[in-house]
Amino acid sequence: MGYLIIIVVLFAVMWLFLVRPQRRRQVEQARMQGTLEPGDEVLTAGGIHGTVARLEEDIVHVEVAPNTVIRVDRRAIASVAQEPEDEDETVDEPETTPHPEQATGDDAS
Repeated sequence: MGYLIIIVVLFAVMWLFLVRPQRRRQVEQARMQGTLEPGDEVLTAGGIHGTVARLEEDIVHVEVAPNTVIRVDRRAIASVAQEPEDEDETVDEPETTPHPEQATGDDAS
């Protein structure tokens, strides 16, 4: 009887940590693929970057270069490029400190 409880607990833990997160990812992926619109920048499962030109039922026409459109299955769209947030991005320049021997100062020589 004790082994049965252990097996049930192991299946419950497996479901919580493996099956449930995978199902959540599948739902999010299907939702993303269902909300595609012309003009969205996408990445296909094959690693091709492009812009959605036209949508059909299960086919997405992706423009990968000017006047170059490929047809891919809607399920092959891996992700939609996120819009960059409008933050003031300042590049931190590293401070340059002179070497002690190169420091400008009063030399006694």
